Amino acid sequence: MSGAAVVQANGQASGQQSGQRNAKARAVLAIDAKCALGEGATWCARSGRFYWTDIEGARLWRYDPREKRSTWWTMPERLATFALCADPHYLLLGLASRLAFFDLATGDVMPIVDVEPGLNTRVNDGRCDRQGRFVFGTKDEGTPVRPIGGFYRLDRDLTLERLPLPAPAISNSIAFSPDGATMYFCDSPTREIRVCDYGADGRVGNERLFVRLADATGEPDGSTVDTDGGLWNAHWGGGRVVRYDANGVETERVTVPTAQPSCVALGGARLSTLYVTSARVGLDADALRTDPLAGGVFIATPARRGLPEPLFEGAPRR
Repeated sequence: MSGAAVVQANGQASGQQSGQRNAKARAVLAIDAKCALGEGATWCARSGRFYWTDIEGARLWRYDPREKRSTWWTMPERLATFALCADPHYLLLGLASRLAFFDLATGDVMPIVDVEPGLNTRVNDGRCDRQGRFVFGTKDEGTPVRPIGGFYRLDRDLTLERLPLPAPAISNSIAFSPDGATMYFCDSPTREIRVCDYGADGRVGNERLFVRLADATGEPDGSTVDTDGGLWNAHWGGGRVVRYDANGVETERVTVPTAQPSCVALGGARLSTLYVTSARVGLDADALRTDPLAGGVFIATPARRGLPEPLFEGAPRR
């Protein structure tokens, strides 16, 4: 693997972020990263940095808003998702075919387990639960996509189990309520976000509909939860992020100036800046001329605060 590379962030970021406080309904460009498939929006409260991945570019990105500088690492294969670890030296990687630890100082990748070997699927969305276990899903790589994937949990002892949830074609929207007792998830092509009861002991049950997208365009993609229990969801193909309260009622929306917002996180010093990743995949030359900001990272300042991202409590085996 090559070492980390450093690039400067878009020079507009600082001024746009301060001005955004008076424009709650619209996100602005912060980092013109031009990612093929930006995803995995994650704020690290310990370091005050924002992490995300370009799945198709096989890069892990990190942005420091104080220095307005971005760093990226080349991954050995597509990086679909990841989690911060209790040990700050590592990240947990959800690579296309496997889970692994990543040493931020050395760039070493330490494999843990293969995921769905023999199936034409890859790892997709994931988040840690409130107990420090990593929950993630997979997606079909075929065309058209079929519901042949699964939802899984990597426990603290690095054992992997499949969760008793419906098989997705494209898993997304994995998030947990502030008390950890509710899990959100979706199969994006169905245009529904679903929910289930989630026990501290790991038991999953009472799976049910949370919300069906009302707009004519867009599919549910990545999500995060705020301190009031609201779910913020990026609508892929819809150019927006929508907040739903705990009952599934839309309460707020943020317009994003690109067609394919993909994932969200609440970060910044007060966990009150909404970060939104986006993508360029599927956009031809004509579409990119009318959507030049595609693949960038956007910010907005809603009147909500986020929660610190849960940390994966497992560690590499010695």
